[in-house]
Amino acid sequence: MELISQEKIMQVLDWAYERSVNGFSGLDSAEELAASYAKEESPAYDQANSLIRWQNTKSATSGFITGLGGLITLPIALPANITSVLFVQIRMIAAIAHLGGYDVKDDKVKTLVFACLTANSAKEVLKDIGIAVGNKLAMNAVKSISGKTLIEINKKVGFKLFTKFGEKGVINLGKAVPLLGGLIGGSFDAYTTNTIGNVARDTFTPKEVATA
Repeated sequence: MELISQEKIMQVLDWAYERSVNGFSGLDSAEELAASYAKEESPAYDQANSLIRWQNTKSATSGFITGLGGLITLPIALPANITSVLFVQIRMIAAIAHLGGYDVKDDKVKTLVFACLTANSAKEVLKDIGIAVGNKLAMNAVKSISGKTLIEINKKVGFKLFTKFGEKGVINLGKAVPLLGGLIGGSFDAYTTNTIGNVARDTFTPKEVATA
């Protein structure tokens, strides 16, 4: 029986983030994806909305997800459909962060991207460091996040994501797929991705900034 732990989930997130930032052969990096929306003459908030809509349509096709599977070389064993969904979601969040003017190669931004993966739980994860989702995120505030705080956020993210798989310390990967909310019966869970995208939008490109 293949088991997964909270630590292994974080390994996969690190793997997916690195490939989201640097890109795959044939797939745009998060910055390149963001650039295609930054061309629009509209506020970053609206650009993020356009990007989220794209993720819920184009990337929801089985062909797109299947294509990702052939590019995946994982540090640990995890079903390709789960890793594909995590890659799609992380790249989307990182692209939105880039639209908001954040450096996606910064470890502090990376941690905020991971926090957004927890969807509606992100507010709870981030409130302890004084970041309120939906309010302007000052660049200086992000830069001032300590290394200790980053570790704490990552622990919370790992735990939140882990609870999507089960309530115990380790779980059977075979039972994890329907609980993750990524792929169910071979179809992309657009609702989950849309929620995550909205949290990322409100975190990195809040409307009050876009309309200022």
